[in-house]
Amino acid sequence: MRSRDLHEPLERTAHRALLHVVGVPHGDLGKPLVAIVNSWNEVVPGHIHLRALGELVKLGVREAGGIPMEFDTIALCDGLAQGHVGMGFSLPSREAIADTVEIMLEGHRFDAAVMLSSCDKIEPGHLMAALRVNIPTVMLTGGPMEGGRYKEQGEITLSTMREFAGQVKIGKLSREELTEIEKAALPGPGSCSMMGTANTMGCLIEALGMSPTGCGTMLAVDPRRPALAREAGRLVIECLRHGLTPLKIVTRQAIENAMAVDMALGGSTNSVLHLLAIAHEAGIPLTLDEFDAVARRVPHLCNVKPSGQYSVGRMDEAGGLPALMQELREFLHLDALTVTGKTLGETITGATVTNRELIRPLHDPLYPQGSLAILRGGLAPDGAVVKQTGVRFKSMLTHRGPARVFENMEEAVRAVMGDAIRPGDVVVVRYEGPKGGPGMREMHQITSIMVGMGLDEHCGLVTDGRFSGSTRGPCIGHVSPEAAEGGPIALVQDGDLIEYDIPNRRLDLLVAADELARRRVAWRPPKRELKGILARYARLAESASRGAILREPIGW
Repeated sequence: MRSRDLHEPLERTAHRALLHVVGVPHGDLGKPLVAIVNSWNEVVPGHIHLRALGELVKLGVREAGGIPMEFDTIALCDGLAQGHVGMGFSLPSREAIADTVEIMLEGHRFDAAVMLSSCDKIEPGHLMAALRVNIPTVMLTGGPMEGGRYKEQGEITLSTMREFAGQVKIGKLSREELTEIEKAALPGPGSCSMMGTANTMGCLIEALGMSPTGCGTMLAVDPRRPALAREAGRLVIECLRHGLTPLKIVTRQAIENAMAVDMALGGSTNSVLHLLAIAHEAGIPLTLDEFDAVARRVPHLCNVKPSGQYSVGRMDEAGGLPALMQELREFLHLDALTVTGKTLGETITGATVTNRELIRPLHDPLYPQGSLAILRGGLAPDGAVVKQTGVRFKSMLTHRGPARVFENMEEAVRAVMGDAIRPGDVVVVRYEGPKGGPGMREMHQITSIMVGMGLDEHCGLVTDGRFSGSTRGPCIGHVSPEAAEGGPIALVQDGDLIEYDIPNRRLDLLVAADELARRRVAWRPPKRELKGILARYARLAESASRGAILREPIGW
């Protein structure tokens, strides 16, 4: 075991003394040292219950003969970071989390790890670290929040909360009633209750085989979750005994399983960024075109917000992720391994769908294709991503309109709130990509206001930034190359015609080539004063088409 480096040689006398100080008696020094990689804090609603779950994981580790040692990683709440400069730090935090977990696991020679997380960048950050270090690891995601309720509003999620601002703007809702809704909308701990990025990634981690069966959709407050946490602690010791490491689980077959599940779930567009980054850490080549190929085969089955009617917790009542994967059997590699020691096929045996309104059969899907589509064309030579199932008005699956160009999200928000956007316009928000933002902020503030005001019936939005998993409407993001790298989106001017055709996977700028060449000669990237992590991220971030991973030095 790796932990022998800390205590076995005679000259490690100082190491043994240090371990004694933190509660490891000399008689236990031969036992497996298990990292409990928690991400609890008092800021993130999705993480406020993880401290208690961590204690139960430690109990399970001790029962199985291991020594648990807990540390916390940073965790950013994307909901609180929305709509201001803080969102620029969200995606970079994924790499920071992966780096710091790697440092802790390697620096202290842990033999195995259980990782607890619930929210957007923490889940993929933990998994990326697990793949780098490749010690036996079980991921315990914290589970979704219950949906909120207020009078006739029905089930409320964070995505509908943001749209209420647009309703106040057009007079459909009073400010006083909005305040009352705010008090009732989020009833307890857990990741936001729609199929946003957090719950998408929780489900995909289970589909990849890295978390216990049922973990992805089980509510944060479900009475079964404490037992699941304790089981995760026991399970990681079994993985250690059998040499079952992340790289044996996260194979190409597992990645393909996750993509299929993603399309059936109605998953977040951010899942594309994260699966590309996860595949990179696992040494598995993966391209945007592979996502689109899966989307053309696998239909959208889950009637879950924001693309459907219900919260993720309701999906769990209908059978959860195991039941969905049972429905998708023909699209899955059932022999893929999981942390349970069983194959994926074995873990879903006996799972059944109990509510066909929530999980539809293959022959009667919500949408005949998967939730996400990859677009290419003159405006996005390297690709762009759209949640096609989130387009409420099917007339907006194709559109041609004049561009309204904004250099950042704040400019676009002011224009929308000032009634400066006209029906038919295509709102273009640029210099929001990985390098240009920097940090590739989510454009959810602008999209939610547009939906709340009804503009998504007549207007599209195109950006080199990204979107919240709760975004809906004709919103095309991840446009690559981004504006900061001189991509075609940098050359768009007000009034230029933009045309997109989601069914045919096209995104084009209808401007003559010679005119674009003239504009390119005059183009200069904007200069920005950056410092700290955003300065480093702007220098090192790769394109969104590669998952916005950090460029690795050549020749090292």
